[in-house]
Amino acid sequence: MPKTFEQAHLQAIADALGDTEIGLTGSEIANLLSACGINDVAPTLSKRHRLYNAFAHLQNAKQDRVPILAFIRRAMRPARFVRQQERYEPMRRHLNVALAFAGLAVKESGELVGVEEADTLTEAKRRASELRGDLELRNVHPDVLQFCKEELLAENYFHAVLEAAKGVADKLRERSGLFDDGATLVDRTLGGTPPLLAINDWSTESEKSEQRGFCNLVKGLFGMFRNPMAHAPRINWAINKEDAEEVFTLLSLAHKRIDSSRMLPRV
Repeated sequence: MPKTFEQAHLQAIADALGDTEIGLTGSEIANLLSACGINDVAPTLSKRHRLYNAFAHLQNAKQDRVPILAFIRRAMRPARFVRQQERYEPMRRHLNVALAFAGLAVKESGELVGVEEADTLTEAKRRASELRGDLELRNVHPDVLQFCKEELLAENYFHAVLEAAKGVADKLRERSGLFDDGATLVDRTLGGTPPLLAINDWSTESEKSEQRGFCNLVKGLFGMFRNPMAHAPRINWAINKEDAEEVFTLLSLAHKRIDSSRMLPRV
């Protein structure tokens, strides 16, 4: 990880945080700079120039971007926006376009994470919308998007698929009242004779076969995507946009069938 921001990156970050319409206010800038121990060297300048000068002065003196990262984390704490929630997402999206050039992004939780570095403005903006747009064209279940929307912003396919797979497990637990996970959860909810959650009437051999097939499909999704990805370093698991879209489509099918499932009477 680089110790300093490039000048262009620093300017883009300052421009985003000091944006006239959706950026930090003057008093917020003063308080945040003070809290992070950054000298407010040009308090009379416009907000974006004020921030850039403060950041550049500190980085030139210390050759270290850590205090600037601390400023971003503190500025983007969701709790700061409780009374003005409408400000947070526009500001975060704007900031993430700037951060993409430095290989960083702010998640919805306010966490600052590393992402694949963008080379152009077009690429940075594309990362915020392309995958979501493609999934919406596929009519992917909204719960798939709900569980990975933080990752969609940064086009972090690895964690997007992981979070979406977790969403299927969450729904199975919610529908069944169980607390298990992984294959055990799937077997206890979708397996059994009769299953706890049936995706059909479970009366004919064909319906029972369909139920077993769906149970195996969900277990296969967990085994292939969720379990290895929960333990393997991202660098060892390559997944591109096209792969992610295929997995999302399968997870969408799982959500739709679970939504329409019902609990059979127990003998």
